[in-house]
Amino acid sequence: MKPVIGFIGLGIMGRHMSAHLLQSGYSLVVFDLNPQAVASAVALGASSANSCLGVAQKTDVIISMVPDSPDVEQVALGETGIIQAARPGLIYVDMSSIAPPMAVKVAEALSAKGVRCLDAPVSGGETGAKNATLSIMVGGPVDLLDQVRPIFECLGKTITHCGPNGAGQVVKACNQIQVAMNFIGMAEAFVLGSKAGVDPAIILQVLSGGYAQTRVMDVRGPRAIKGDFEPGFKSRFHFKDLNIIMETARAYNVVLPASALAQQLFNALLAAGRGELDHSAVMTVIEDLSHCQARTQTDKANSQ
Repeated sequence: MKPVIGFIGLGIMGRHMSAHLLQSGYSLVVFDLNPQAVASAVALGASSANSCLGVAQKTDVIISMVPDSPDVEQVALGETGIIQAARPGLIYVDMSSIAPPMAVKVAEALSAKGVRCLDAPVSGGETGAKNATLSIMVGGPVDLLDQVRPIFECLGKTITHCGPNGAGQVVKACNQIQVAMNFIGMAEAFVLGSKAGVDPAIILQVLSGGYAQTRVMDVRGPRAIKGDFEPGFKSRFHFKDLNIIMETARAYNVVLPASALAQQLFNALLAAGRGELDHSAVMTVIEDLSHCQARTQTDKANSQ
């Protein structure tokens, strides 16, 4: 018999992930601070609870997909959190991107109550969540991963055990370093070429066919050169991840000069009021500094 799953956090990613679980035949109990998000999940066949505690009381496995470390702490350890309904046999999987020490803290606190925990952050953005092709980085006991693997297989294509609790979050931090660099490199290429008089669509075509090709370019490049920054992953969340990266680097005495620059570019993006845009919108910071918009010639013609 399939376990009853609780799903906490029905935002850009969580709404698609929860829908896949319903489509795969799992019974789902959901909670989100946004009533409309809950109503949408209920319309697809989920049941609702009025708190994280309520979710924990009704389910066997709980998944959370919330913005930041304090949110996970509240979900897991708050006054109406999972810990208030903790019991042996309950499983908690946090798929948010948070600081590794918080993942360890939550796992230790819940484990003391008999709850088994995994941190399982994901990569792939909204596209990956929508298509169930997420890459899932797992920290925690291997046997527990084996137990919940059928659930993960409804959500992603690459499921990797990274080590003990907290290790999944460390690998996610590494992932976000590379993603930030890809976005910034793409932005600089588009802006430089555009200011020199080359259509960014040509730059995208050429770079996509050679050694410079990246998944970031494939997914977001065509949208970026049209000025489409509708979020698949909000800039403010990547800035949060960059803060986690720098905190983790300090903890391990690792020097990350390029990540520090990326952090400041994303800081500038938020300071300009663009934190709700997709993280590809870091290109607009390079555009502002260069006094040049990197847009396709067709797009420029249509705007005139």
